[in-house]
Amino acid sequence: MTRSLTTDLLVIGAGSGGLSVAAGAAQMGASVVLLEGHRMGGDCLNFGCVPSKALLAAASHAHASRAGTRFGVTTTAPQIDYAAAQAHVAATIAHIAPVDSQERFEGLGVHVIRDFGRFTDPNTVMAGETEITARRIVIATGSSPALPPIPGLAETPFLTNETLFDLREKPDHLLILGGGPIGLEMAQAHARLGCRVTVLEAAEALGREDPEARALVLETLRAEGVDIHESTPVTKVAGEPGAITLTAMNGAQFSGTHLLVATGRKPNIDRLNLAAAGIAYTPKGITTDDRLRTTNRRVYAIGDVAGGAQFTHLAGYHAGLIIREVLFGLPARASMAHIPRATYTSPELAQIGQTEAEARSKHGPKLEISRFDLEHNDRAIAQNIARGFIKVMIVKGRPVGVTIVGPQAGENIALWSLAIAQNLKLSAIAGLVAPYPTLAEMSKRAAGAYFSPRLFDNPWIKRVVRAVQRFLP
Repeated sequence: MTRSLTTDLLVIGAGSGGLSVAAGAAQMGASVVLLEGHRMGGDCLNFGCVPSKALLAAASHAHASRAGTRFGVTTTAPQIDYAAAQAHVAATIAHIAPVDSQERFEGLGVHVIRDFGRFTDPNTVMAGETEITARRIVIATGSSPALPPIPGLAETPFLTNETLFDLREKPDHLLILGGGPIGLEMAQAHARLGCRVTVLEAAEALGREDPEARALVLETLRAEGVDIHESTPVTKVAGEPGAITLTAMNGAQFSGTHLLVATGRKPNIDRLNLAAAGIAYTPKGITTDDRLRTTNRRVYAIGDVAGGAQFTHLAGYHAGLIIREVLFGLPARASMAHIPRATYTSPELAQIGQTEAEARSKHGPKLEISRFDLEHNDRAIAQNIARGFIKVMIVKGRPVGVTIVGPQAGENIALWSLAIAQNLKLSAIAGLVAPYPTLAEMSKRAAGAYFSPRLFDNPWIKRVVRAVQRFLP
């Protein structure tokens, strides 16, 4: 028998964005219904950010045990227990899961329904036998692996990020389709855990990133034994468990025991029946305006399903805007200028705003670039990790983009998100006092490099200083 619910806010999807909206709205007094047909916590907790970083952490310990000789520590080849490494991944998920659990959200006053949602009209959604009418609806259904239309793939056993972390037996030779962040992170993790790894990328690996930065990442991975083939489209997949062959367009064949498909993601919109709600969409996702409203003004879309960049922190940012818009009726416009991205290989690669190429194209001669290399950072030297750089793109004294490649790039890009979000001048970063010695000093040094020629190469400054010295007591 169908039952009916009426609520202030209906959130479809319990990933990071949906959970943030539901928690905030409920705690501020709105009635909230939350739908989730799969796992609470969504892709990030169960299949993405959390498990991948946990596996990378296990792999980094294996790598460190091989690299101690440069510090005077005698090392031996590590004994890899792949099942134990994956158990660490599972334990990490289990540790975080209560924060995203149904029980916690019900404790906050959210009505949680464990089913998928489907629009029946512009204001109504069916979830199982429950009909929900809401004043406002937020779609936060995320994304899932996109499978390329390669002949033979559907008939061949393969892994995605949704199944990779269920493995307990170490792959002997892992083939990876796709040289983006997911593909390369998992390539390095598995190489460090003792697997042979081959990556095939149809275009350029990390092709969106600064060429010099991506080159350093690829050079490092290749030095660690990852076999990376760029400009190598795959035209055929064949095989059975333990024996898989990929055939490239140039006729080359690559054989391995396991195949990971990491060729991008698609928005989760198929179950929603968006047409019934008058919501426009494309294969890339739901169409929204800069206030995250769909073509149905009572419905919003956030995170991966909104068709833009696919980052957990972006979904969280969207959630904050929705709280402002829906609960307080205050217009809140989304911006991508201060949203960073990071690839968590070693070295890490982080970017915010415009890359050098993008900035040159947009700003032309107005653009200035300031750079600092990690080979001059004392903490990096002491730890023998002094490979990488920070590059700041500057227009009229303000940063418009930053590239960092090196250790803890993802941590160090956060300062620049603040700078760009608050429209700070570069002088604010130059005035930072960072503890010594830290990697964080690189940002101050990069900002300082912008001012150095203005101070030290300016003859007028020297004249003023000499004049002042003559009159000082």
